[in-house]
Amino acid sequence: MKFGLTRRGPSGLSRWDPFEEIRQTQEHLNQLFREVSPFGGWPEGKSIAPLMDIREEGDNVIVTTDLPGVDKKDIDVSVKDNIIEISAECRKESESEDEGYTQRERTYSRFSRSAVLPSNVTDDGAKAKLENGVLTITLPKTKIEEKPKIMIE
Repeated sequence: MKFGLTRRGPSGLSRWDPFEEIRQTQEHLNQLFREVSPFGGWPEGKSIAPLMDIREEGDNVIVTTDLPGVDKKDIDVSVKDNIIEISAECRKESESEDEGYTQRERTYSRFSRSAVLPSNVTDDGAKAKLENGVLTITLPKTKIEEKPKIMIE
């Protein structure tokens, strides 16, 4: 929907849409942030927190997420009441032997992500592995013990 007003300019009256100027300004700001973001070119409207894959495989629930550039010492994983929470920090600083540098850059990002697991799990025997920037967490499902039936006489 177009909205229009008229305004006087050097060449007379012209149609003016203030919302179009706002849209253009927003696009310029979005472009600026895409260019300077440490997550360079992250698609608009997407979360910075990485996406999580959760699947059931036999007696385990497998959670996989991409964490490129994150060191394993900076990752925390917890499971409580069938909710997994993964949080991480990523700090990068370009180092230079030359102390007369004219520019020195640092990046810091932090996120926390939670998800409900599809089955009851236990942290006994749980395993987590970070390989090539991919975190894989294997959580054993809890064993459902059959309750003994009481025979009615």
